[in-house]
Amino acid sequence: MKWLKWMGFPVGIAILIALVVHEGASDVVHVIGQAGPTLLWLVPFHALPLLLDAHAWRLLLGGRAPLAFLWWVATVREAVSRLLPSVGVGGEIVGIRLARWQVRDASRVSASVIVEVLITIAVQYAFSALGLVLIVASTHHSDSLRTIGLALLLSLPVPVITVALLRRGGIFHAIERWAGRLLGDAHPLLQGIDGQKLDADIDALMCRTGLLFRSFAWQLGGYMLGALETYWALALLGHPVSIGGALAIEALTQAVRHAAFMVPAGLGIQEAAVVLLAQMFGVNHEVALSLALVKRMREVVFGCMALASWQLAELVRGRRHVRPAGATLAVAAASADASHTAGGTRAASESQRAAGRDDEQRTREQVR
Repeated sequence: MKWLKWMGFPVGIAILIALVVHEGASDVVHVIGQAGPTLLWLVPFHALPLLLDAHAWRLLLGGRAPLAFLWWVATVREAVSRLLPSVGVGGEIVGIRLARWQVRDASRVSASVIVEVLITIAVQYAFSALGLVLIVASTHHSDSLRTIGLALLLSLPVPVITVALLRRGGIFHAIERWAGRLLGDAHPLLQGIDGQKLDADIDALMCRTGLLFRSFAWQLGGYMLGALETYWALALLGHPVSIGGALAIEALTQAVRHAAFMVPAGLGIQEAAVVLLAQMFGVNHEVALSLALVKRMREVVFGCMALASWQLAELVRGRRHVRPAGATLAVAAASADASHTAGGTRAASESQRAAGRDDEQRTREQVR
């Protein structure tokens, strides 16, 4: 997987450079310059779709954490997955770690994230299917979309098999036993892991059909709200499209990006998809590439802010843990000193009493 990502990085950069050179960098800069600083409003707007995603996650957690906290964790998860050179589950692992600051039950948190990822996959398929229908109905470019539709169809067995294995139960307990035989039960990586409990928590969530549908609906709403970013950006760039067109562009862009998972951050692939799809709705080349670059700039700015907030939170939390530890050591030292002093005082008192007894004994002998 690491080699695929390192190979995909130069490919993505090459595609992006080719697009800019082909369309003309000066024309693209001119189009973006005409929109001006108003485009910066797209950065805070992205917080709204993530708020709906955070609410969907909160439902799976049973409301055990505040919505504002889970929204912040969702921003960090997205930033890690999209901006950092990590594997595809890097954001989820960070999300589990951060969520445990509020919810101590590691098994419940992990189960909620695993089930949420499965729901996200289902939402992506539904959203992509909606985009295919809208773009075919609006542009009648059915031939050019066969590849995307075929790719979605061919990849469908993977999530279906994953759901079937999770519903069968025991998969994480089996992984835990296999890792125990391979690494040894005392290995640090296996400390604090209870695969059997994790399987039970996942099964408990998967059995609640109504809860899964509510989470699915909130996530799908987040995806559709995110498509308004495309609608608003094109309006600011001087080439508005319909709501349906914006939904189709966003849906199929997401599908292409997830299909090209081997390219870090979908660099180049996302831009090429945006340009191709926007042109189907009559958007000229310069505006289409401007849209792609604006979406990328929003992603980088929003993601960097989320990563910076994460590092700041880790720093503050680390200092809070250091201070109580230092205070505990000071108290222990003071107690030891007090004990030592008290012991010395008791020893001195006993010596004085013994000396007094000796003097009294000598006096009696003299009297006799």
